[in-house]
Amino acid sequence: MMKNESKTLYIPLYGKALVSKKEIILEDKKAEEIWEKEGFSLGRKSKSKWLAYFMGMRAAVFDKWLSEKLFEKPKSVVFHIGCGLDSRIERVNAPFEKWFDIDLPDVIKIRKEYYSETEKYKMLGASAMETDWISALPDSEKALVVLEGISMYLSEAAIKNLFGAIEEKFPETEIIMDVYTSFAVKATKFKNPIKDVSAGVSFGADDPLLFEDEKIKFSGELSMTPEEKINELSGFEKAFFKKMFAGKFAKSLYKIYTYKK
Repeated sequence: MMKNESKTLYIPLYGKALVSKKEIILEDKKAEEIWEKEGFSLGRKSKSKWLAYFMGMRAAVFDKWLSEKLFEKPKSVVFHIGCGLDSRIERVNAPFEKWFDIDLPDVIKIRKEYYSETEKYKMLGASAMETDWISALPDSEKALVVLEGISMYLSEAAIKNLFGAIEEKFPETEIIMDVYTSFAVKATKFKNPIKDVSAGVSFGADDPLLFEDEKIKFSGELSMTPEEKINELSGFEKAFFKKMFAGKFAKSLYKIYTYKK
């Protein structure tokens, strides 16, 4: 049986399927296909078009970052931790050495119904709360690690342990991670789409330097809602989204940070 935290994967899946169908923000035919077949029941908040636009933009930002890094160093190994049913492996058209999509075993079981492994692409059932599996991964000079929509379900200690294990395994590492702020965590008690699947968040970070150590350093912050993606909306939708999801208040709730060793 899928855990409540795992069920949250259907929220971004729906969002990416919706924007793809509208032919804005993100092209994701796989999300359209999976959503049509899975037919998971979501509440009204989770099926908000505004949230869908936001989920599509967030995915596009992660895709762009990863694509740019892979073109810089095509011999990199990609680790997408908390992959859910995401089709980033198909959306990112860039060279890579190997790619591992990683999530809890119940999620990977469903994922394997829609994706096929190859010599370069593998799926692994493992928990981000544990780190033993990292030491068993193949060696590589460069690792690119994607943590999208997962940090808020972990603890500070779990994230630091994950960073530490990755740092120890790979000589060169770059990480991209989205995080809630502490204020956002408090706000989820009153209004958050994840309550539609009976899940809850546990952690928010206000200082990106919190996860630094002697080797891994904060390298930058990315916009969750790039202007060029907002401009794909029009009229009222564009104005409303910009005010409600890309304004100063929205930016105080949710961040994308990058780190580098």
